[in-house]
Parts: sequence; C-alpha cells; structure tokens
Amino acid sequence: MKKVIAIVAGGDSSEHDVSLRSAAGIDSWIDKERYDVYIVEVSRKEWVAHLPGGKRSQVFRHDFSFKDEWGRDIRPDYAYITIHGTPGEDGTLQGYFDLLGIPYSTSGVLVESMTFNKFALNQFLKSFGVRVAESVLVREGQQVNVDEIVDRVGLPCFIKPNAGGSSFGVTHCRTKEGVVPAVEKAMKESPEVLVESELKGTEISNGVYCTKKGGMHVLPITEVVPETDFFDYDAKYNGKVQEITPARLSDDTTKRVQALTAAIYRILGASGIVRIDYIISKNEEGVDVINMLEINTTPGMTVTSFIPQQVRAEGGEMKEVLNAIIADKLS
Repeated sequence: MKKVIAIVAGGDSSEHDVSLRSAAGIDSWIDKERYDVYIVEVSRKEWVAHLPGGKRSQVFRHDFSFKDEWGRDIRPDYAYITIHGTPGEDGTLQGYFDLLGIPYSTSGVLVESMTFNKFALNQFLKSFGVRVAESVLVREGQQVNVDEIVDRVGLPCFIKPNAGGSSFGVTHCRTKEGVVPAVEKAMKESPEVLVESELKGTEISNGVYCTKKGGMHVLPITEVVPETDFFDYDAKYNGKVQEITPARLSDDTTKRVQALTAAIYRILGASGIVRIDYIISKNEEGVDVINMLEINTTPGMTVTSFIPQQVRAEGGEMKEVLNAIIADKLS
C-alpha cells in the first residue's frame, strides 16, 4: 500500500492563506504514484483534511487521523509542514508529531523554536562569527525608550515582529516619531518586537537541504530587487519585485555565501529545506560583506517562490527534491 503524506498548512498567523498556496504547490510536485496525499489545514478553531470533490474531514488530534471520502480511517505516515508561522514554524507541531511518532519535513523542536525567534537566533549565530544587524528587543508591556533604541540601532531602522515572518507588521522606520507606532503595529503580530539597524546593499536568498543519501545540497542564489521600499508583502506576493536567479554576484562572493549557508545549516543541525536571506554590503575596501537577515525553515513553495526558482535554475525538478526530502525520514 502507498504511504500517506499529509501536507500540513494554514496555521494561526496572518500568512494562513499564503501557506495554503504553498501546500497547493507541494501537492502538485509530490509523486502520486508513490504516495497518497492530503492537505491538512490547521487553525485554532479546527483541523480538517481536504478530500476530493471539495469535501472536508475532521482531523482527530489525539492521533492525527481522519476519515477519507469512503469513511475509511486514515492516519498519515509523514507530515510535510508548510505553515508560515505558528504552530508549524515555531516547534509546536514538531513536538506534537514527535509525541505521535510521525516523521516530518522540517527541523526539530529546538531548531524551529530558535529560528522562529529572530533575536535569539541572531545572538546564537553571532557567537559563531556570523554577521547580523545590530538589534534591540522590545517585549509586550515594556516601556519603549525611543532615544535608547535609536542610539543603539540608528535611523533608518526596521521594526518587525520578533516571532513570525517578514510579510506582516514590518515597518521601515526613518524618524524617532515613527518608532512607537511601528512597535505597536508589530505587536499585533508578536508579543516581542525586533528593532534592527538598516543594512544597505543587495538582498539575496539561498536555499539548502541535506539528506542522508545525497548529503548537503546548496542551491543557486536569488537576487531580490523590490519595486517597493523593501521586500514586503506587496513585493513578495503581488509581483512587485524582480527576482534574478542566479544572483549577479562575483564567483568569489557566490562561493562564500553558499559556504556560509551550508555552515549555518550544520551549526543549527537543521533538517529539510531551509532558505537563508542575506544582505550583501561593501566594506571600506569595496569588498563584499555577507550579513545574515533571517532563516526560513518552512519557505514558500508556490511555483514562483525562491526555492522552486533555484531548483529550476540548476536544471532540477521539485518532484525529485521533495521525493528525496520525504524518503529521507520514511526510509
């Protein structure tokens, strides 16, 4: 019998619907001759499996099972997690699947919870020599000391949810007067807010995955040229961006970025497909400097997302990549 794959999507963040679009992309690439595939949509209110014909079936959380269209009991053998935000990108679902003994596509609880917390991740990677922006953390209920923040990170700065993606609640702040409103905006997405110094340069993104059989595989780099002020929701999902793969970098810088991507993956002990975003700035001698922005452990998987672009750029197919990722933990 075929193994059953559940593509777990939705979640509780503002990127719920974006996650469902990623799920549709993954569903189109998974080998249906090898696996039976269901999209499982989760939210605070309910967990449901999408069945053929637009029907839905309640998912029982005690064992992650549901009834199919013929009333048969289905318990997935594997979970492909593509939630952008909580509970799929912060370690919550990973702990749940660990308890049930169901293998999944992402890193484990510790890696997921740490990469979801931007401030904690930056402080951790700084100890390994990874360059990151200067930052200040503001917690809910904490008084916002604007002068202290500006003295630390300068202006302009970026103010964003500390736990979450970078599509909602992000402000490119240019004045002291804008700091408090920007913090309040970000607080609607996360109880902790990250205030970061602005890094000027070329934004790039680099995907990577590793399997027991194939080893480490670093993908080509994508250069991001947004038409908007920065790479926000409008640029990401409404086409207001130019995405160039492979990125227009020197051979030396390309090799250094890809080596750093692989090193960060190893340092974290990551698993599955990970995407790391960087800013390439220049030092006083005009040499490219690599600054890490953030790590995405459940990156977007629509046809136009970075990872599929990068796989196509090297002549690969997403079907082959996903088969390798799934088989790595089902074997």
